Amino acid sequence: MKSDKISEAVVRRLPVYLRFLNDLQKREISTVSSQELGQKLDLNPAQIRKDLAYFGDFGRKGIGYDVSYLIEKIRHILKLDQQINVALVGAGNLGHALSNYNAYLKDTMKITAVFDAYPPKVGQQINSLVVQPMEELGDTIRSQGIRIGIITVPDSEAQNVADILVDSGIEAILNFAPVILKTPANIRIHAADFTTDLQSLAYYLHDGKEETEDEQQ
Repeated sequence: MKSDKISEAVVRRLPVYLRFLNDLQKREISTVSSQELGQKLDLNPAQIRKDLAYFGDFGRKGIGYDVSYLIEKIRHILKLDQQINVALVGAGNLGHALSNYNAYLKDTMKITAVFDAYPPKVGQQINSLVVQPMEELGDTIRSQGIRIGIITVPDSEAQNVADILVDSGIEAILNFAPVILKTPANIRIHAADFTTDLQSLAYYLHDGKEETEDEQQ
């Protein structure tokens, strides 16, 4: 089935399945049912079966899913069975943290280049990567075949960085800047907004003051 027919919600659940399956594999568990997956991931087993069925028939009735086989298939669906190079723009605290974390991931998706427009940051080393000037971004993206960009710059600079990434051939962007980016329709944008996510959690906090007042009545 073509990717444009698969909802974003389904695609976002696949890495969740993959992470749990990898954990099962580490524990040498060879098979798992949709019921077990649903219980552990707090998802409807029917939804899990439906999600996976979009891409093929991976399970066997009465047995479930072969863990190793399903890992292989999901990695292929997510294109994680090939090397995917990533460029990060913004070598501040967040950029450093992401680069350091990524350096220890045993995966084919890697941050392979880091850029910054602030001269004192250029030349700094983050693990095996040296922060490059923005002037080198286009040539590096093309020479390394980089397809995904990460933006960790102030919001005032984010759109300009996105424009440069798109002009350099980037196909998808993960944006940590608190701003809505405008890009061509063929460029996939995912926003990672820490502030919005944190503030939305506050809505679900228990209001202790109201409870105290109710108890006193």
